[in-house]
Amino acid sequence: MPDRLKDKVAIVTGAGSIGVGWGNGKAVATLFAREGAKVLCADINLKSANETSNLIKDEGGDARVFEVDVSDGEQVLGMVETAMKTYGHIDILHNNVGIAEIGGPVDASEESWDRVHDVNLKSAFLTCKHVIPVMQDQGEGSIINVSSISGERWLGVPYISYSTTKAALTQMTRVIARQYAPENIRCNAILPGLMQTPMVAHSLQGAYGDKDIEDLWAKREAQVPLNRVGDAWDVAYAALYLGSDEARYVTGSALVVDGGITLGIG
Repeated sequence: MPDRLKDKVAIVTGAGSIGVGWGNGKAVATLFAREGAKVLCADINLKSANETSNLIKDEGGDARVFEVDVSDGEQVLGMVETAMKTYGHIDILHNNVGIAEIGGPVDASEESWDRVHDVNLKSAFLTCKHVIPVMQDQGEGSIINVSSISGERWLGVPYISYSTTKAALTQMTRVIARQYAPENIRCNAILPGLMQTPMVAHSLQGAYGDKDIEDLWAKREAQVPLNRVGDAWDVAYAALYLGSDEARYVTGSALVVDGGITLGIG
């Protein structure tokens, strides 16, 4: 069923990738465009956003870029105004920005705690703050927040700030969904499990130092009932569903994409 997002406009934050390969935002932006959406590729790294945008254009899609620090309210407002000036409406807001920094409550610094909260949680608050009024005027819209199963359970590494922000983001999703459901604005979260993306590789190397990355991937696979880790396309197809009219009766959901990890042992 092609053109599942035909005539829709999507803002994808974190649309670039911090390394070689497919990050979640890059895959989401590309898949949205393949399904007919016009995509504003937003990222703090302009070069990375351009790579995604150029890939979309090479495939015949419609994409623009916007350099933005989504933890800055003025910059987020500028992003939304640019989307409106360029396309005239915003149908999908996909909040994909996120960072993970190792540390529990004792060893994590106050600066690290604040930084992770700004990037992972404040950013989604700000984008929703400025996009929801647009969706209210339109009478509809879909917001998709990328959370994590780390917000629901211990995964073996002390990422207290990451886990805390992801738990909060899932609850923020539910609160927004209930408040704006009467105005036909849907808000859902995707909770990825153990994924294989450039950002995760970067985080793992930060947590485990110079250990062989292939060995780390193998150990993660062993934890997954489906016997494999997920990738950016697993997140992208979940986002495609939630952004499309196929999910028109779905709001406030926390869609787990984890290969069965949260089902428990055995």
